[in-house]
Amino acid sequence: MKINISNREICTQTNGRFLTEPNDTIIDNISYDSRKIIQSKGILFCALKGHFRNGHLYIENAYLRGVRSFIVSEEIETTDFQDATFIYVTNTLWALQEIAKHHRLKFTFPIVAITGSVGKTMVKEWAYHFLSSKLRVIRSPKSYNSQLGVALSLLELNENCDVALIEVGISKPNEMGRLKKIIQPTIGIFTAFGSAHKENFPSLESHLQEKLALFTDCKTTFFHSSIPLNKEQINIIKGISVTNEALIPYQNEIPFTDNVSIHNLELAVELANEFSIPTLDIHSKIGSLPRLALRMETFEGINGNLIINDTYNLDFDALTQSLEHQFLVANNRQRVVVIGLDDESKSKKNEIERIIAPFHPEKILYLTADSEIEKIENSVLLIKGSRKSDMQKIARQFRLKNHKTYLEIDLNAIRHNLSVFKSYLKPETKILAMVKSNSYGSGTEKMATFYEQQGVNYLGVAYVDEGVELRKQGIKLPILVMNAEEEGFEDCIHYNLEPAMYSFRQLDLFIKELIVEGKTDYPIHLKLNTGMTRLGFEISEIGQLIETFQAQPEVKIKSVYSHLSDSDNLESSDFSKMQIERFEKGCKELSNNLSYTFDRHLLNSEAVCRFPEAQFEMIRLGIGMYGYSSNPDFKSKLQDAIFWKSSISQIKTIEQGESVGYGRTFIAEQKMKIAVIPVGYADGFRRSLSNGKGSVYINNLKCKVIGRVCMDMIMVDITNLEVNEGSNVEIIGHQQTMENFASQMETIPYEVMTSFSRRVHRVYLED
Repeated sequence: MKINISNREICTQTNGRFLTEPNDTIIDNISYDSRKIIQSKGILFCALKGHFRNGHLYIENAYLRGVRSFIVSEEIETTDFQDATFIYVTNTLWALQEIAKHHRLKFTFPIVAITGSVGKTMVKEWAYHFLSSKLRVIRSPKSYNSQLGVALSLLELNENCDVALIEVGISKPNEMGRLKKIIQPTIGIFTAFGSAHKENFPSLESHLQEKLALFTDCKTTFFHSSIPLNKEQINIIKGISVTNEALIPYQNEIPFTDNVSIHNLELAVELANEFSIPTLDIHSKIGSLPRLALRMETFEGINGNLIINDTYNLDFDALTQSLEHQFLVANNRQRVVVIGLDDESKSKKNEIERIIAPFHPEKILYLTADSEIEKIENSVLLIKGSRKSDMQKIARQFRLKNHKTYLEIDLNAIRHNLSVFKSYLKPETKILAMVKSNSYGSGTEKMATFYEQQGVNYLGVAYVDEGVELRKQGIKLPILVMNAEEEGFEDCIHYNLEPAMYSFRQLDLFIKELIVEGKTDYPIHLKLNTGMTRLGFEISEIGQLIETFQAQPEVKIKSVYSHLSDSDNLESSDFSKMQIERFEKGCKELSNNLSYTFDRHLLNSEAVCRFPEAQFEMIRLGIGMYGYSSNPDFKSKLQDAIFWKSSISQIKTIEQGESVGYGRTFIAEQKMKIAVIPVGYADGFRRSLSNGKGSVYINNLKCKVIGRVCMDMIMVDITNLEVNEGSNVEIIGHQQTMENFASQMETIPYEVMTSFSRRVHRVYLED
């Protein structure tokens, strides 16, 4: 980003006013996350207000990092920020968009705007693949297509460019009009129209009109022929329907056959034709279209390393974002940058070093796919390279385990789900994210760090040792320990963990430990039984509790909470409402007899949308963050975040009469073909799924388990499939959902997730 603008120009563009005398700083870059500020010269800090964070709370942190220009939407006491310029606006996001709009007006080259329910990122990347052979192309980083992402993408425009590809996404009414004004696209691409975000629009027609609003002033709009537009709509957007005719010259080179990829390719080729890319160039590029996921993946590596695998491309903007991400997750661990070299990137080495230098990693390695790797320990490794450099080979060498069965945790989906929950809450309501039981199987350390970055207010664990591990990993959020036991009290205090108290005996023992440690006003959480009939003080015991707290200065109530036992009962709310009344009664009695206030929390994931009136000061989220709910209407707003995958180890042909597996419980009735898959009951694929009860999906077709599930393997019927050893296998995913799989196991998603073995590799995906 090099926007080259003064504070006075920014104030004029945003219709703002100065809270302080403006300094003479020339702004080259805009930051909205104080944690990512590496060098402060020429930085404008934009204090955005989001679902989880208020950027105004981080102004001091940005100032201490050297930033001296700020744009705010709250009145700021500026006396503590000498020599800093503050520009006040009514809405900081809108102000940022105005800056982006004025920056866009500096350039006359074509802007291609790409929107659609699916396929935006792939069409953008494939179009880049074709156009970059002849043109200087700039494009939205990864999936930067939101109200914020579009503005940041436009701010990357510069004079060394012939065309820009801007990805555009919306989720609510009236968003597209604002984006259109700042993009002012020349050419449009409409990839697909489906059900994504349909719940936020009054009708499909209104949703479609919102999408089309982006293209009303384009000179040309390419839309896929599968989108049902009428003649009037086509005329308004100057639409050209794209069909498979676009691919006729390239039939022999296309490396895939699925309809989604074909549709995306048709649009990318049509855009290449629009920019007069020679047919021979398209021929030469079409066989090497990037097929890797466009998302960064993070996983545990050998020798105590954390690996950030971002080997899709090596353009400079992507490198900067990856370095920022590495800096953010490192938590003071040593940072190592591994750059994959090919012939093209060798010529860019000086520029690559210039970009890396401000981040001051402890080590930079330039490797090829066949390089010998020196031993690296206890570091955060960023592996970056173009597709040609084949750095996936290097990334694979750093993997901790070679188990072919792995979990994908989609952090983008979890971020979306958090936003959905937040939309039901008052702005001041806090969120406690549960990370017990290895964060429902998704990995405690990684998820706790992620939640901390997302701005949740509290973490919840089951036992003290779980909280201790989080503290050792640098987690600073308050941590509530729900089942604090006597043996862990000392660690609880030493690691600043906050235990839940549920009995007088436990409370008395903890107070005695505090007396030994010389502690007063130690934060504890009070657990009430309102109907679950599990751990917790009875409402009738509140009076005795009050006497204890009035007499014991060692403890102070931080929060009072209880559990709803029937929140997923969609037929009746009576019992839950009774629990809410009991909880309110108990909290009121406590509050009336204590000299301080405390937080209250009762709602779990299932209850947030059903009883928003009982959100109190905090809610607790668990499995709902991963996209699971028994409420169909609410479930439709969430995105699944857990995918369990494997691959075929071996394929066998067996004859009629041959048996498969332990106990010979399956005998082939005819000649058939089976696949052996490396997943078993030691991984969480329960033995009860034997003999056709369980299944997996291969090539989108259901394949039943035959014979008994082994500790480390299953065998499935693939008689009617043409697949190879190494082919991908979906255990849980889009074809077989978590709910489907849990139903086969006669259990619930909670048990499935908490049964995932630690030996199953975890991969974290993030845009």
